[in-house]
Amino acid sequence: MKRRSKLPALLLGSALLASVLGVGTVATAAGPDGAPAASAAGHTVHTGHTMAVSTQASGDDPDGDGYIPAVPQVTGVTPSTATPPPRYHKEFQANCSVTHTAPDDPILYPGQPGKSHDHTFMGNRTTHAGSTTASLYGGNTTCNAPADASAYWMPSLYKGDRKILPVGPQVIYYKSGVTDYTSVRPFPRGLRYVVGDPMQSAQEFRSHKGFVEGWECGDSFFNVDFPASCPSRPDVQLNIRFQAPSCWDGKYLDTPDHKSHMAYPVVKPGTNDNMCPASHPVALPMIEFKMAFPVNGDMSGVRLASGRGYSFHYDFFNAWEERTLKALVDHCIVGGLQCDTRGYDQNHPERGAVLNADHRLP
Repeated sequence: MKRRSKLPALLLGSALLASVLGVGTVATAAGPDGAPAASAAGHTVHTGHTMAVSTQASGDDPDGDGYIPAVPQVTGVTPSTATPPPRYHKEFQANCSVTHTAPDDPILYPGQPGKSHDHTFMGNRTTHAGSTTASLYGGNTTCNAPADASAYWMPSLYKGDRKILPVGPQVIYYKSGVTDYTSVRPFPRGLRYVVGDPMQSAQEFRSHKGFVEGWECGDSFFNVDFPASCPSRPDVQLNIRFQAPSCWDGKYLDTPDHKSHMAYPVVKPGTNDNMCPASHPVALPMIEFKMAFPVNGDMSGVRLASGRGYSFHYDFFNAWEERTLKALVDHCIVGGLQCDTRGYDQNHPERGAVLNADHRLP
């Protein structure tokens, strides 16, 4: 299989040195309007991106170069410009509860336990620094659907020195990010990526394409950092919603910066429609985290393990059982429905559900 060219020797050498020194940064450049710019080697670099090139071999990346090719690759796809009948909702939920916390990150620091800031993990119960596609697939999960053994994680949240963990299943939407929702296909097994950047500035967080409503509590919305205070009521929690890129290059399950194989949709010229860019023509489900943290009152001591509120980011590592994921995508997203975790739309009961009462395929 022909692989994308390696990073220039100088850049790779700098990354290795940074890794040894514990700096873990790679210089980047921005294109017009702060958009990612392409380097001379054809790689995409991201404004404010500080995640190091992978220099650690793992079960999914034996040579440790950061590129994990898809097998098979998806070729011959062009971004859909079709406009199907309008549907307000094209989604289902894959809600998952917290499993554990640990200073691990199997995407950014594979096989290096304790090297990351602390993360709160959801979904697969076994996720750790050494997790691979094979170790996650078919594993035990806290997601409502037993077929979703994917790993989801985000920086842990603290109030003072007390770690605040979300209670119960957290809402993880799978939506269409493009106008032609009928073109969305399931994630390939082993796809992984990082959404956002722990080193982003407040302005970068606010202008991020995944930004929805920022941090909110009570009647306070669109905060890029934590509100100074939240109403001290049992029904008030700190919430955030953040959307992931949903266009895939069809070639790689991961790339050295853990982002370049994915892209956000772009606006079709002359319209208000969203479509995938030519560089990333494959439309996949758009994940949206909707997290709720049981904390309110004086928020002055609230922080993330990664820093201020605008350092929020999250990771996704796909380990869905393929038949179940395809059934949900086809019925709910391609079918233009607003589904719950069973693939049931209460507004269209005649369309039925995908999963039975145990959240399994019948």
